[in-house]
Amino acid sequence: MANGGVLISQDLSCAGQVSSSVALPILGASGMRPTLLPTAILSTHTGFKDNTYLDLSGEMPKIVEHWRKNKINFDALYLGYLGKNALDFWLQNIDQLKRDEQVVLIDPAMADHGKMYRGLDEEYVAKMQKLISKATILTPNITEAAFLLDKDLTEVTLEKAQEFANELTEEFAISNVIITGISISKEKIGEVGITENKNWSLIQEKLPGSFFGTGDMFASAFLAAVMHGNNLEKSCSIAADFIRLAIMNTDQDPLFGPNYAAGLPWLLQELEK
Repeated sequence: MANGGVLISQDLSCAGQVSSSVALPILGASGMRPTLLPTAILSTHTGFKDNTYLDLSGEMPKIVEHWRKNKINFDALYLGYLGKNALDFWLQNIDQLKRDEQVVLIDPAMADHGKMYRGLDEEYVAKMQKLISKATILTPNITEAAFLLDKDLTEVTLEKAQEFANELTEEFAISNVIITGISISKEKIGEVGITENKNWSLIQEKLPGSFFGTGDMFASAFLAAVMHGNNLEKSCSIAADFIRLAIMNTDQDPLFGPNYAAGLPWLLQELEK
């Protein structure tokens, strides 16, 4: 067997530091030997108007078949933004790529700020509900958690997020759920988690500004920390501090995302501890 490291499956935005554009360098620098199964190529992420979109779902089965012939396997699967056709692919093929004792991180990137992303709908949510049952770790934001549970998001609090995390664990039989980016106030942001029936929460200073790609950066740094042997609460703390450092050192247009490169030296030091 040839070890392909961590398999990342999400879109590639040609401009803007989001999705695969941040997952590849963060996981690569962390020694995870990332392999990419791209779902689509976009001219930019959807925060820009009128972006182009090339669906690659038709190529995905051919790529996976080539890997199968070459007996390439993976230490972890990391699924981010998929899109409708790629979601169908993963529903049909995830059992073929999963192995025992493998980390399967699903970041169900489909909504934020109470709304679905452009082009996604209730049918997408229903299919994502089926896919997440395959996850060993699920990392939705609070809006995505509400959609996955078919609930209205009436309040954004740590308590509500913890309630959602517990319900996701029970309803979908996922042992590890982390809800990220919970805007507690103008000054505070937090995460909650449930790991092996233990509830926990973290709170950080909320920095000004709104940046695209922070969720992708968080999931990538979090997975790197997990793969280096940290427990989920510690991994979450490392990822949150990494995002904070990146934002503090950002002087570019927020549409292009935080300056993740500024936080990489610190992240690599943390992973070596």
